[in-house]
Amino acid sequence: MTTVLRRLAGPRCSSWRCLGIVLRGPRLLACGSPPLTGYSGAHSRRQHTDGADPVEVDVKRLEGQDDGIAEVLMSRHKARNALGHVFVSQMRELVSSLSSDSAVRVVVFRSLVPGVFCAGADLKERALMNNTESDLFVNGLRSLMTQIALLPMPTIAAIDGVALGGGLELAMACDLRTAAHSAQMGLIETTRGLLPGAGGSQRLPRMVGITLAKELIFTGKRVGGQTALEMGLINRAVKQNQMGDAAYREALSLAREILPQAPIAVRMAKEAVNRGFEVDINSAMAIERMCYARVIPTRDRQEGMAAFIEKRAPRYTGE
Repeated sequence: MTTVLRRLAGPRCSSWRCLGIVLRGPRLLACGSPPLTGYSGAHSRRQHTDGADPVEVDVKRLEGQDDGIAEVLMSRHKARNALGHVFVSQMRELVSSLSSDSAVRVVVFRSLVPGVFCAGADLKERALMNNTESDLFVNGLRSLMTQIALLPMPTIAAIDGVALGGGLELAMACDLRTAAHSAQMGLIETTRGLLPGAGGSQRLPRMVGITLAKELIFTGKRVGGQTALEMGLINRAVKQNQMGDAAYREALSLAREILPQAPIAVRMAKEAVNRGFEVDINSAMAIERMCYARVIPTRDRQEGMAAFIEKRAPRYTGE
């Protein structure tokens, strides 16, 4: 327990969280659906110059009533968002920048590739790797999923299409998931002579229970949105719309429910739940106490009390 408390009370900035990446330069986003909120190109990721890698992962910061919501946009169209070197590198850089951005209150991961969230491993790239290179690359994928899971603010995966293998592992690294009924999800690695290696073998049992997780992993079975909802793999399932972005719209709706809440309290609640879930109940209570102690001196807590007494909506600033 002492070790847990020391880690919790110590500096929160790990090596990758300290990498402050400045997001700059306007860039035109290719999006298949009409914008639901305001967007400023000045808030997008860096603009790539001629000869640079194509942008496969980008960020869109919403404005107006949705200020505080950031969308991670996956757009590797030809390879169905397969987890290749460039895709993974850009995702790692982007997640690092978000981790230290206190202005971001909720992150939505979505795909701009119709019918696909993420198809999983890039098998064409993987076929060119030797055993050592393959092991190192998968270890990097595992690290990326952990990096996503450690983002301090709530994260939501919007699954409007296929999420297989590493694609589902990416979605499971998020806190919450929405999916269209027509979406297909599965850890299919055993059908390729592998096993889930980017956290799936550990996160899936924690979500759906060990017995069901074993069945899904051993068989490589795919499930639709409604079935995934019933087994506890996702939070919300919706009928797909003509635009093909029903899960995204539901994720945005969920993000808007989180947005008005006190951001420090939400972040501390996430930390308390995530850390407490992995230890015994007594250690978990100590973690809860530590997280609660961080909230007490905040201006947001005072604002919450004042708003209650004055019978008005609170105006949280994240301080």
